[in-house]
Amino acid sequence: MNARQLEKLGVPIECVPVAITTIQNVIREKGFRGKNVKETIALLVDNPRVFLADEHWGAFAQSMIDVSTELEQVPAEPIAYPTWGEDIDQAAHDQMLTACQLPIARAGALMPDAHMGYGLPIGGVLAVENAVIPYAVGVDIACRMKLSILDIEPSDLKKNPGRFEIALQRGTRFGMGSVHETPQDHQVMDQDWNVTRTTREKKDTARKQLGTSGSGNHFVEFGSLKVIQMDRQLGLEPGVYTALLSHSGSRGTGASVCSVYSNIARAQLPKSLSTRFGYLGWLSLDSEAGQEYWNAMNLMGDYAAANHDVIHRLVSKFLGGRIIAGVENHHNFAWKEIHNGKELVVHRKGATPAGKGVLGVIPGSMATPGFVVRGKGNAASLESASHGAGRRMSRTAARQKYTWNSVRNTLSDQGVRVISAGADEAPGAYKDIHSVMAAQSDLVEIIGQFDPMIVKMCEDGSPAED
Repeated sequence: MNARQLEKLGVPIECVPVAITTIQNVIREKGFRGKNVKETIALLVDNPRVFLADEHWGAFAQSMIDVSTELEQVPAEPIAYPTWGEDIDQAAHDQMLTACQLPIARAGALMPDAHMGYGLPIGGVLAVENAVIPYAVGVDIACRMKLSILDIEPSDLKKNPGRFEIALQRGTRFGMGSVHETPQDHQVMDQDWNVTRTTREKKDTARKQLGTSGSGNHFVEFGSLKVIQMDRQLGLEPGVYTALLSHSGSRGTGASVCSVYSNIARAQLPKSLSTRFGYLGWLSLDSEAGQEYWNAMNLMGDYAAANHDVIHRLVSKFLGGRIIAGVENHHNFAWKEIHNGKELVVHRKGATPAGKGVLGVIPGSMATPGFVVRGKGNAASLESASHGAGRRMSRTAARQKYTWNSVRNTLSDQGVRVISAGADEAPGAYKDIHSVMAAQSDLVEIIGQFDPMIVKMCEDGSPAED
């Protein structure tokens, strides 16, 4: 058995060398076969103390106990984390407190759009040492915002909205499992997809889904961008422009990567920690599984960027416009960064990188503006900001409270044309974006405001991917 197979059975990376030596001995001296070995290892991982006196398995069992004891040294008090904003449910705080009790946790922060997620709350930022937590990255790895400014007069949005609607309809696809009828091309598909078995097996799916938008809170929309102040990176003079804004991630392949490696991470947690930390199972970056996940996550980052690139290329082509500038950024990702003089792995689950001078996009809802921002590099937030307004009610609650026809009519009265969407994305399901932005004025500076005018999302009834 190799290290990867042992890790899947729940053997920590620190125990792999002694495990391999033990396996070689029992095969040679006792004639064990593969099935016998696998069954015995499963029993040993479940209860190593039973094997302590065994002449062959004892050393392996002791190493498992030693590592479990070390892992179980959870700090009596979680590390402290600062919070921005006040309209945050207790469930999100509870999840953040649990994450801050991890033995590998070194720093954390909670953004003003925070609400409950899986493992780490949406809007949660967590820095850990030499490890990565698949569910602190999230299911939709490298979910991303991309805004492109076009060489089209903003007045055309009102004069000929049908032209923009057709471009959105032709330029991307929405819904779970959605694909383009003709697969799109992008150089990302020429990268090494053999970094993991999952990415290798899902490459064809990824190719088919390239340039699609999925479901949940993913969208593609046209609107007017008011540039408030000049920024050298953006390269636009103050004024009003036509802009295209999209929000989506790594689609089905990213979800598969999360599922596979989260399961491996959770299997390695000692029983005493599995109930407590569950979805916060982590992978050491010294382990084979940890390196595989890290490489797959970064490939999904490139894929998500390519996904947006294809969407913007197609939509602008069908519109007959040229892209003259743009801003984009990931969330649902982990970065190796230096904080307080030490390299840490910073997980931003539904949080925007906001290093000093770094540009990003923070959207509101279909009825409220989004903002182009410049990061202030606030160390207390681990140089992060919110990734949107944040939900104030669940999707189920939103569907119970709103009907899509009513929402659509209200939006129309406000001058927002919606091609398709769902009641679970009603603007009332979200926090007030202006309050969220005010709460993080020490994290980012607003340099532009995007007002949505023509919106396309997944039709009502599809399950969420965010």
